Amino acid sequence: MAVDAYRGLVMFLMMAEVLHLSHVSRAWPGSTFWRILAFNQTHVEWTWFSLHDLIQPSFTFLVGVALPYSLRSRQRKGEAFSRSLAHTLQRSFILVALGILLRCIHRPPIYVTLEDTLTQIGLGYTFAFLLAFARPRWQWTALAVLLFGYWLAWALYPLPPASFDYAAIGIPPSWHIHLLHGFAAHWNKNANLGQAFDLWFLNLFPRTSPFVYNGGGYLTLSFIPTLGTMILGLIAGRWLLTAAPSLPFRRLLLAATALVAAGVALHLLGINPIVKRIWTPAWTLFSGGLCFYLLAAFLWLVEKRGHRTLAFPLIVIGMNSIAAYLIANLGEHFEASHLFANLADGLRTHLGAGIEPLLLGGVTLLLYWFLLYGMHRKKLFLRI
Repeated sequence: MAVDAYRGLVMFLMMAEVLHLSHVSRAWPGSTFWRILAFNQTHVEWTWFSLHDLIQPSFTFLVGVALPYSLRSRQRKGEAFSRSLAHTLQRSFILVALGILLRCIHRPPIYVTLEDTLTQIGLGYTFAFLLAFARPRWQWTALAVLLFGYWLAWALYPLPPASFDYAAIGIPPSWHIHLLHGFAAHWNKNANLGQAFDLWFLNLFPRTSPFVYNGGGYLTLSFIPTLGTMILGLIAGRWLLTAAPSLPFRRLLLAATALVAAGVALHLLGINPIVKRIWTPAWTLFSGGLCFYLLAAFLWLVEKRGHRTLAFPLIVIGMNSIAAYLIANLGEHFEASHLFANLADGLRTHLGAGIEPLLLGGVTLLLYWFLLYGMHRKKLFLRI
């Protein structure tokens, strides 16, 4: 239940984008309260993080946490390794395909990209499955080799020349304050190894227009360090499984502290910046540590303190995370409906343009939750 509650919080933050807190903040520019809320509902431009930046790593981390439990269940049913592997490959394919499909909505008819959360998880999921059968030391070794190898490949990729035209890759002059310098420049937006790979790889697919760059700087190759986050979740899940019925708080908190410290050290020393958008190795360590902290917090709240009633609204969401993900991605069609357009006009007229998106979003979010609650009552859970 702790894992479901944590996953529920992650999906709630994703669905809560309908609150449009940035619009509210702009209506009250002098309010620190709304500015902080708005900041934490958006992704940072490049380095460091906001609360919103923890959605994808948390979702990925929890996929890893659930793996040992899933494998144990299948093994207890006597399922052969070959059948489990076939199911894993099928799941990976569906996740990749679903992620591509969601990215194609509101875009040209032929639009293939591989940076969606589901796609990134799908690309690494089979590797995580295979690592679940390895000894703990080999899981840690795989994580270290993966992150170091990925860091080295980027570090060796040549920097752009001093006269490089950043505007040609979607970086306007106003964005230059976010550009990194010195050795850290290897991880600048759209001027890196991952961009070079996508410029070649994504143009192998049929496209309405050639791929030039991703506006947010997101990359296909990010699935490699994303796999690192999944491995950290796998390790956490194994600790929970082997320690049961006890809860390994000490181990989780020590790992969390060590990972956060390592990520911050890499960033401050200029070895590797913390950048979520391209999922740098430092981000894998830093965000992975925060995920360990959050997992420990939910274990303490739900399992140790027994606050399951308090966590129930989140558990409803977390137990149907795929449905919640689809609602969060497809919900804008609901917001654009004729009924909600009329409601928005009424709220704007009587309450003002500042509070209208918040109240309208609150109603939308409540309807999302009741939809998931109805599915929960009828035991309708989307599974892949």
